[in-house]
Amino acid sequence: MLGTKSIQEELQAIVGAQNLRPAIAGDAICGVAPRWVVEPGNEQQVAAVLAAANSAGIGVIPRGGGSKLDWGNPPKRADLVLSMDRLNRIIEHAWADLTVTVEAGCTLQSLQDALRQHGQRLALDVLWPERATVGGAISTNDSGTLRLRFGALRDLIIGVTLALSDGTLASSGGKVVKNVAGYDLPKLATGALGTLGVITRAVFRLHPLCPTTSSLTFAPSNWEEMQKLLHSIQDSKLAHTAFQIRAASGSPPQADILFEATEAGLAAQTEHLRRLLGSASVTDSSSTQVWQARQTLFSSLNEHSVIAKFSVLPSDIAKAMQWIAGVFSSEPSSWHAVIQATGLGWLRFDVDASSLDKGLRAVREQFERASGSFVLATRPAFLYTFDAWGNPGDALPLMRAVKSRLDPQNTLNPGRFVGGI
Repeated sequence: MLGTKSIQEELQAIVGAQNLRPAIAGDAICGVAPRWVVEPGNEQQVAAVLAAANSAGIGVIPRGGGSKLDWGNPPKRADLVLSMDRLNRIIEHAWADLTVTVEAGCTLQSLQDALRQHGQRLALDVLWPERATVGGAISTNDSGTLRLRFGALRDLIIGVTLALSDGTLASSGGKVVKNVAGYDLPKLATGALGTLGVITRAVFRLHPLCPTTSSLTFAPSNWEEMQKLLHSIQDSKLAHTAFQIRAASGSPPQADILFEATEAGLAAQTEHLRRLLGSASVTDSSSTQVWQARQTLFSSLNEHSVIAKFSVLPSDIAKAMQWIAGVFSSEPSSWHAVIQATGLGWLRFDVDASSLDKGLRAVREQFERASGSFVLATRPAFLYTFDAWGNPGDALPLMRAVKSRLDPQNTLNPGRFVGGI
């Protein structure tokens, strides 16, 4: 390993002395304090920084807006934070082809504002879009209720460029500069938490903005009725854009559904929905506040708050909420949930510290037994030893093999991903 002075001098030579600074308390990752923060200004500098860090044997933590830096496990080592703040350009908006090429440090809000000028959008609703960056959203695989209509994040990416730990810049998919044979880099990078390479740019396919929308909320009397209505709506010919369920301990569930169409189309869709719902009460949610429900879960966190992401079969959503209620039955008003009709959901727990560890293990066991998943996103420091990811199943050997091939020295986000990758 190179001495501290040597690696500092090398990094300064790459990015300039003004773009390398000592880390401060706010740069910590899950309680692990790094030594430096570096801010490269282009892809070539990102690659050179990684090559230098890799040769020096130091751990690198890629960082976008920092909005989800507490997701995943604490890193085994965190010597250098690699900030992508300066790579924030929209490189090319081919509006006639409905594609955009953008650097990884660009925030989602900035990107959407630029696309809106041409009546287009990236059909992706992430948490904190004013802070969340393109690279961060891809790395954490963050997406909201729009995925029901437009697909998951990986379905919207048509190309990506990664800076690998050895300093290689590799591209795959649209706008290709260099291919890495045998790897679908966009899909590999999505949700990998920056453990395989640092995303420097991405190419997305776009969708037109719809000028007229309608949101409706309905409230069945119990979970069994909610499950039946969910099946009826999903099996119908309704062309809804988003469908979510909001729930809390001790309260009946509520569901929100979003339509995007012409005025006549909205009227027809609304009428069809009312027929499907029968006697269930329906209200017009003209405010967009209901679609901020997932983000609201993260508001006013306390020292015991835990937020988890889960997946379950759509047919098991009602059962999943019953599992939660059963595990935390002695804790009044202890949990809140926002669940997509696809079976992906978010849970917030606010219970006594003595109940958390045992309760979370019991809930995870229920989800995994039903072929689902239960992953911790945000948790208090005393739960950092609790594995964020759960059982990786048979995929772990393959995941380790890919990690070994692309980052053999475990330079990038060491220990933060599934199975300690």
